[in-house]
Amino acid sequence: MSLQQVWEILVVFGTASLQSFGGGNAVLPQIQLDAVHTYGWMTSQQFANAYALAQIAPGPSTLLVSAIGYQAAGLPGALLATVGMIVPAGVLMYVTVHYWFRSRGARWQQAVENGLASIAVGLLLSSAIVIVRSTEHNVLQLVITGVATVIFCATSVNPLWVMAACALLGWMLAI
Repeated sequence: MSLQQVWEILVVFGTASLQSFGGGNAVLPQIQLDAVHTYGWMTSQQFANAYALAQIAPGPSTLLVSAIGYQAAGLPGALLATVGMIVPAGVLMYVTVHYWFRSRGARWQQAVENGLASIAVGLLLSSAIVIVRSTEHNVLQLVITGVATVIFCATSVNPLWVMAACALLGWMLAI
C-alpha cells in the first residue's frame, strides 16, 4: 500500500466519520461517491453487495468501511478504513460529551439537538436513495423493496423474517 493510498483512505473515512450524524449509514452517499467514482476502488454493484453483506453481518453497520478498505488495499486497507471511521468520531464524541453534560439544560443544547436530528434524517434518506439506485434493476425488485419497506414501517415483524422472505423470493425469481 502506497503512502498515497494511506492518505486517501484516511481522508475518505476520517471525514466521513466526522460527518456521520445519525450513524455510519448517514454518510453512505459520500462514501459511495468516493469509493466508486472518485477513487474507483469498486463498482456500484460491488458497493451495493458490500453494503448488503455489512447489514446482514452481526455487529455495527460501519463494517461496510472494512469491506471497502479491503477492496481498496487489502487487509491493511480494511484496518486503516475501520480505524479512520471510528477514531475521529470517537475522539470528538469523548470531548463533546464532557462539555455536553456539564451544560445540561442550556437553551443551546435543545437547538443543537433539533438541528442535528434534522440533518440525521436527511442524511439517512439520501443514503436509502443511493442504495436503491445502486441495487434495483427491474420493477419486480422495486416492488419487493417497497413491500419490505411498508412491512418495516407498519408492523413489528422481526426484520430477519422479512429479510429471509425477500431473499427466498429473490432466489426463486432468479431460477
